[in-house]
Amino acid sequence: MKKTIATLIAGLFATAAFAQAPAPAAATPAKTAAAAKVEAKQEKQAAKADVKEAKKDAKADVKHAKKEAKKEAKADVKETKKEAKADVKEAKAEHKATKVAAK
Repeated sequence: MKKTIATLIAGLFATAAFAQAPAPAAATPAKTAAAAKVEAKQEKQAAKADVKEAKKDAKADVKHAKKEAKKEAKADVKETKKEAKADVKEAKAEHKATKVAAK
């Protein structure tokens, strides 16, 4: 009977020790690899989002630059027309003065 009780007690200690043992090593790398894949996928999506936003910002900058250039060109044209009108007016006045002086 003592041997039976000793075997039962030893069996209880063995099962307790086995229950506290760490998980098998094969299961851990699989989970780590899957987690790494998920993390890499998330990083890739974040990078794509950054590139997409950078393109959007660049397009907005180009659009703004074109608008500003067009605005400046219109202002230059307006100034040139104003100067041309002043030159024409001056030329007419000069012509009129020569015509009056010739009479």
